[in-house]
Amino acid sequence: MGKLDGRVALITGGARGQGEAEARIFVAEGARVVLADVLDPAGEALAQALGSAARYEHLDVTKPGEWASVVSGIEAREGRLDVLVNNAGIFRGGLIRSMPVEDYLAVVQVNQVGCFLGMQACYASMKASGGGSIVNISSVAGRKGVPGASAYGASKFAIRGMTKTAALEFGRAKIRVNVICPGSILTPMIAPEEFPGVDQQAFWSSLPIPRAGEAAEVARVVLFLACDDSAYVTGAELTVDGGETAGRMVEGIE
Repeated sequence: MGKLDGRVALITGGARGQGEAEARIFVAEGARVVLADVLDPAGEALAQALGSAARYEHLDVTKPGEWASVVSGIEAREGRLDVLVNNAGIFRGGLIRSMPVEDYLAVVQVNQVGCFLGMQACYASMKASGGGSIVNISSVAGRKGVPGASAYGASKFAIRGMTKTAALEFGRAKIRVNVICPGSILTPMIAPEEFPGVDQQAFWSSLPIPRAGEAAEVARVVLFLACDDSAYVTGAELTVDGGETAGRMVEGIE
C-alpha cells in the first residue's frame, strides 16, 4: 500500500528540480500526478518516463485562465483532486538600490501570485473530493533576509502568510494547508551562475549539516504533508535547511 494510493496530485514547477523529485516519490507512493510547468519538453519527457500514472500540462501560474483549464481537465480526466503542491518559482537577484522594478514584479507574479491563484483555483475541486492537502513551497529566504534577494524573499515571506490564512479559511472544507521552507537544495535555481562571487562550498560547510540538500530530501517532507501521516497538521511551517536558520557553527567546536 502506498501513502497516496487512489489520490490525484497537481505539482507546479514539476518538470525539474524539487518538482521532479516530488513527482517521482508521489508516483512511487501510488498517486496519479499531473505535472504542470512552462518547460514543456522537460515536463513531457518526465511524464513519459513516469509512465501511465503521470501526465503533463502546460501551466503559466500567473494566468488564472490557465489554472482554470488545468483544474477542469483534472476533473474531467482524473475525476478528483486531492493534493496541490505550489512548487513553481523563479529567482532574479539584485540589490534594492538598483534592481529594476520589472524584475521584482516578475518574481512576485510567479512565486507569490502564482501560489495564491493555485489555492484559489483548486479549492472547489478539492472540497468536492472530500478535502485534501495543499503544500506551498517557501524558502529560508522567507524566514530571514538574504542580500540581493529582496524580490525572492518578499515573495517567500508572503507565501508563509498566505498559508496561515488559507489554513484557517480552508479547514472546514477538510483541506489542510502547510508550507515548507527549503534551504540550499541542489537544483538549477542555485546554480553557481545565479550567485556570482559567492563561495557556495564555504557557505555549506558552515551549516550544522555541512552540505547542500538534495531535492529528494525536500520531496519526502512534501510527501509527509500530502498524506495521512500529517492528518492533524495544518498551518504549519517545516524547514528543510540543514540547520541554516538555527545558526552557524563556530570553528573548533565539534
